[in-house]
Amino acid sequence: MQFSDDQVKNALETKERLGAEIQKHKEQIEMLEKNLALIDSILKQQSFTKASALNKMQQVIPLRKNTDGVLIANAYVTPDEVSIVLEDGIELKEDIHPFKSFFLERIIGDMKRKDMADLEKGALDQESVINCLINKNGSLLRQIIIKNYRQKERVNEIINTATWSFSKMIENSK
Repeated sequence: MQFSDDQVKNALETKERLGAEIQKHKEQIEMLEKNLALIDSILKQQSFTKASALNKMQQVIPLRKNTDGVLIANAYVTPDEVSIVLEDGIELKEDIHPFKSFFLERIIGDMKRKDMADLEKGALDQESVINCLINKNGSLLRQIIIKNYRQKERVNEIINTATWSFSKMIENSK
């Protein structure tokens, strides 16, 4: 099959245009790949959380009474805070021993004192100091939120001492 001179000329022009378009897109792709690599590098330096880890961001830990295993509360642990929510039917008041003297003043208080010392040294900023909030329904404890725990060891200590404190509070309220 023979092509006319015009058809051959049109085919050559089309080939040149396609070649130019391909080269233009290759340059754009190279620029996009360089930008993507730069963004990946920045994100890695900032300890970016991978999408696969997002579903692991909140951990639920049941707090059970030491003597019989009855559920007292659930601790919801995220990278920023521990939220301890008492179960319905668990009626504990803030003034029942050892909540204030042991859990708040000794455990959380010691953590806060250490953070304040680090703050004074310049090793920590004000927004990173541990903070404890107590939500009540009337006089009954409902939720304890501890923000800025920052260390896994602190979470373990908070949960263990909260469990022990609540168990003792239940015994002392009988």
